[in-house]
Amino acid sequence: MPIEVGIWRIDNGDVRRVNATSLEAERRLEDVLVKDIAILGLGPLLILDRQVRTEFGGYIDILALDSEGVLHVIELKKGQTPREIVAQALDYGSWVANLGTERIAELFESGRFASGRSLRQAFTEEFGSDLPETINESHQLILVATHLDASTERIVQYLLDKYGVPINAVFFAYFNDEGAEYIARSWLRDPTDAEARSNTNTKRTQDRWNEHDFYISFGDGPRRNWEDARKYGFISGGGDRWYSQSLQALRPGHRVFVYLPQRGYVGVGTVRGTSTPVNDFKIKLENGRDVPALEAGLNAPEVGVGKDDPALAEYFVPVEWERTVPATEAYREPGFFANQNTAARFRHRATLDKLYAHFGVSAPELDDAPAAATQT
Repeated sequence: MPIEVGIWRIDNGDVRRVNATSLEAERRLEDVLVKDIAILGLGPLLILDRQVRTEFGGYIDILALDSEGVLHVIELKKGQTPREIVAQALDYGSWVANLGTERIAELFESGRFASGRSLRQAFTEEFGSDLPETINESHQLILVATHLDASTERIVQYLLDKYGVPINAVFFAYFNDEGAEYIARSWLRDPTDAEARSNTNTKRTQDRWNEHDFYISFGDGPRRNWEDARKYGFISGGGDRWYSQSLQALRPGHRVFVYLPQRGYVGVGTVRGTSTPVNDFKIKLENGRDVPALEAGLNAPEVGVGKDDPALAEYFVPVEWERTVPATEAYREPGFFANQNTAARFRHRATLDKLYAHFGVSAPELDDAPAAATQT
């Protein structure tokens, strides 16, 4: 059914609904997104350009790249019928699927967002890591609208669920309350779930996920400390739901390779539990006693910030380490895979092969996937 977003204002006990209005021909929304693309809630994105002309004659409203090198085609409805925007997005998807790194760099460097930078320079500035050796191994089609009819929503869900087409829709509602303006966002499907359902046919076969290895970005700082993680056997992430929700994909038996941003890879281990908020996570001290993480004396003074808010809390995953090194011995080479997702399926085979050798671990058998565990 069509998604509806409502806002109510509470003043001195009185409850009043704030009515949604049109977003001034919807074109204004494109300017809002270009100014702050993070409003989409997809994590950091590098805008390559807007109104990108395809070889078919159409214009993609916004074309962006994420930290994994995935292209995002962001298309606003802007007066089109709902079914027209679906057909147009699929047409654009057929074009971007064949874009190589050189063509993507050309689009960016000749566009209005380069400011004299190369794609490689801009990528490093935005994500704090090197541009992957191969980008556009997959893409996502994002429909942006104030509403879609129920029929079109069914079409989008059918394409995603039945055929794994990487398509999703995000809705924005605009509210004006006595001169104060607000926009509210809701997704047709949770973006993490939609990405997971995308057909592997959209990815080049040489870098398919082996269903075992995960990449972990560990932001060593006041919220979490790598030496604590090495000593007590865990990884963690949080501060915003975008950083913590990806940890939910980890299950006992998965293997994780840990990366410290701007430094390199520092450890490999096996997951021994599921993602748990800091309030509920126990740490085993050297004397064998289990204590709450917040009482363990961790070298992370801000680990408890937001602890009572599920969206802001730090989340922990227990890990049995196979090998770790201090941050000063981090391993990194040019072109290594790295991004800002806390947890991501490790598909970059060139990086994995070097990590296997460096840390002295074996590549898993393709059918050596851990069984899904039940969250308790």
